[in-house]
Amino acid sequence: MKFLDQAKVYIRSGSGGPGCISFRREKYIEYGGPDGGDGGKGGDIWAEAVPGLNTLIDYRYQQHFKAQNGEHGMGRQRTGKNGRDVILRVPVGTQILDEDNETLIADLTEEGQRALLAQGGNGGWGNLHFKSSTNQAPRRANPGQTAVERTIWLRLKLIADAGLVGLPNAGKSTFLAACSNARPKIADYPFTTLHPNLGVIWIDETEFVMADIPGLIEGAHEGRGVGDRFLAHIERCAVLLHLIDATSDDVLGDYRVVERELAAYGHGLDEKPRIVALNKADALAGTEADDLASLLRDEGVPVTHVISGATGAGVKAVLRALRAEIDEARAAENAALTKVETWTP
Repeated sequence: MKFLDQAKVYIRSGSGGPGCISFRREKYIEYGGPDGGDGGKGGDIWAEAVPGLNTLIDYRYQQHFKAQNGEHGMGRQRTGKNGRDVILRVPVGTQILDEDNETLIADLTEEGQRALLAQGGNGGWGNLHFKSSTNQAPRRANPGQTAVERTIWLRLKLIADAGLVGLPNAGKSTFLAACSNARPKIADYPFTTLHPNLGVIWIDETEFVMADIPGLIEGAHEGRGVGDRFLAHIERCAVLLHLIDATSDDVLGDYRVVERELAAYGHGLDEKPRIVALNKADALAGTEADDLASLLRDEGVPVTHVISGATGAGVKAVLRALRAEIDEARAAENAALTKVETWTP
């Protein structure tokens, strides 16, 4: 299945059905009077977050959605049938934006969460509604309300607890495959990962979700490489794991490039907690990896772990550190939500 994280969709709710002008005409009924029914309500357009989806590929091949119009009213005080609603089923973590691609309409972050995107028009009144003591035979009825037509953008931001960042070939996919059941593509050339991958990680009888995004290069915020379009998928993460390739010719420069790109992207990524790990320690002899980590610390790089995704050395220690950061961040969020301000006159 192809990965698609943004789609432009055209939606139109249903129009309300017109009211009916009708009079009761039956044998032996001298004064029948008006009996025109109301029109039915037009269908609504809803968006709903459902489990089991992680891409917007369904909206690659269908972009136009139209709800059913309400049926017209009929005689004998019969109300027209309401139009059927249309539900756009999207992955959890989908944001819905207006046509300008900036104004946020809804952010669906939980399973079953719904948002009304376009409300159907109400049905028009039949002539029965206009009967009065001074107008006992009204010959008027209302038309139904018109439909709502708009263009929206669907933008997916994956729900993950931790995010993997680094240059291409830093070993991010190898690390994800070593600590989860995810099977991302792994090869010895840059940009092997072309779309984000998710992995569920178990550590100390607890689990969390990690997102691996394509590697960043210098100028990614200007569109170089695959650009920074996938950085949105780690905006919701509680912590970032920055992997540095220990076999690189310029390890310090590699670290600074990624940090500059995160800062240039903004959206709070440069303020998120970091865990910096020196990867591919198995490719260095003896204590070279530890010595390199010490040199990086002297230059201000907060390297806390020396690991090898290929052999698994040091991986569990990193996962425990990530788990601790996630727990701390989630506890702070819950405390902020449950905090009750004391009211004072």
